[in-house]
Amino acid sequence: MSKALIANPPKWPNGARCAVCFSFDMDVESLLHINHPDTARSRIAVSSALRYGPNVAIPRLIDIFARFDMRQTIFTPGWCIETYPDAVKALMDAGHEIAHHGWLHERPYNLTRSDEERVLDRAIEAFRKVTNTEPEGYRAPAYALSEHTPELLLDRGIRYDASLMGDDVPYILDTARGDLIELPADYAMDDWIQYVNMKEFGFSMQIQSPEQAMRLFRAEFDAAWKHGGLWVSIWHPFVSGRLARADAMLELIEYMHQKGDVWFAPMRVIATHIRGLIDRGEWAPRRERVPHWEQPVPHLVEPARKI
Repeated sequence: MSKALIANPPKWPNGARCAVCFSFDMDVESLLHINHPDTARSRIAVSSALRYGPNVAIPRLIDIFARFDMRQTIFTPGWCIETYPDAVKALMDAGHEIAHHGWLHERPYNLTRSDEERVLDRAIEAFRKVTNTEPEGYRAPAYALSEHTPELLLDRGIRYDASLMGDDVPYILDTARGDLIELPADYAMDDWIQYVNMKEFGFSMQIQSPEQAMRLFRAEFDAAWKHGGLWVSIWHPFVSGRLARADAMLELIEYMHQKGDVWFAPMRVIATHIRGLIDRGEWAPRRERVPHWEQPVPHLVEPARKI
């Protein structure tokens, strides 16, 4: 038997070999309004593609996960919660977690601290108004966590973040306000990399077939299963809820269930499990102080010319 490549994997419930969450970012037209505020109403074709998410893909995905009695986590901007309340409520009625994803897909690292607070609080208002809940988790739009974000999340009672890429298992972000559980993923686990070619958003990549994309997701799952890792994938309903891609996702889920010894859980449940291990002294995760750098690193030399 080969030696595990993860030095300190946590114990997963019921002796599972790995933990799995199919997380989703339901951005809908927040992407259009944040990137093209003056012309969004004229970009009807792009809008139709984005609206495919709540209108067609979400009911399909709810059905897929119901077949396996699985619950997932859906990160969505507050504006989308207020604009598409029926889709949000359908997800909640099916037992899925709705988590914080900004207000209009603003990138936190482009904001002042006070503006980031306004964005976080406005989205929390949407949670309270539409879902009658408080968000427990957060993913920064475009993974664009700022140096202020972890502290601001803790101030608002948010228990975990899912924006970073720093490990194969959960770890802890230490801040002046306390510690925050990080449930990491990897850029390669995002369906955007595989499937999206949209010049409106500055992405011009070769679109992969579902078979090619699933080879990557399956390889990452097999490694997590072998070595005790956390497998978090990032999907967008308007992207992977499309027919052929949803069918391929269904086959991937079937493969995971056939392999067995997998703990499927939404991210808030994973965070609760990890916090319990820590509090009971059963596992000590790696810890990172954030932000990583307090000041710019001085350059030894400066470019003499631009080419």
